[in-house]
Amino acid sequence: MINTEIKPFNASAFHNGEFIEVSDADLKGKWSIVFFYPADFTFVCPTELGDLADQYDELKSRNVEVYSVSTDTHFTHKAWHDTSETIGKIQYPMIGDPTGTITRNFGVMIEEAGLAERGTFVIDPEGKIQIVEISAGGIGRDASELLRKVKAAQYVAAHPGEVCPAKWKEGEATLAPSLDLVGKI
Repeated sequence: MINTEIKPFNASAFHNGEFIEVSDADLKGKWSIVFFYPADFTFVCPTELGDLADQYDELKSRNVEVYSVSTDTHFTHKAWHDTSETIGKIQYPMIGDPTGTITRNFGVMIEEAGLAERGTFVIDPEGKIQIVEISAGGIGRDASELLRKVKAAQYVAAHPGEVCPAKWKEGEATLAPSLDLVGKI
């Protein structure tokens, strides 16, 4: 899936107290995170979405929009947002995908359950997938590590010929792959 363009979709979302329409076109022209999770009103999901909400201002400052997606409806997202303190702090769009179209487009549908895997996709401004992470249902994700990966993806995109080594953090040294580096790392 890396470097493939996202597939077309249209969906309803709950965002800042309103219902809005979101499409694949909204993900282009900036960096985007599409953050799939199994279901509203569950256990691991609110911890992940709340953690992502805590990193949202930093992501926005980097021209990154976050879209959470589950196979629940946008109405269910509103109800969850209105009743959970953790979910109530979310400011990013919460997309409803009751038909599973978006979830299938990204290859994270659990068909026998009608639910999404814990899938994270970072999409560049051209609409191409740059990062894919899929976790088992019982394993929550870490938004600070996702932010680190976004920073690395943005750095590599802005600096052709350079790559970010393991555990790279913004401001640290990068690598310029060349014949001179072979066998020296």
